[in-house]
Amino acid sequence: MPLLTYIDEIQNAVLLVHGEKAHSSYFSKDAFARLGQNKGDFQNANKNLIIVPGASHCDLYDQLDIIPFDAIETFYREYLG
Repeated sequence: MPLLTYIDEIQNAVLLVHGEKAHSSYFSKDAFARLGQNKGDFQNANKNLIIVPGASHCDLYDQLDIIPFDAIETFYREYLG
């Protein structure tokens, strides 16, 4: 079964964080575009995609100065707190 087959059925909060230069960033962009696609804007209110400018995939492991901790904390507090 393809990985994104049922992605439009996800109703709980989803946060995707990707580096702009990551070779796999296309996957998060595609997934985000399809989240709640058939549910209307209300269902997408708890979905967020953060693209970190200039970052590669590995940069988000240990480059603490570029990881968007504030945005991640805000998302967690709003939707998972």
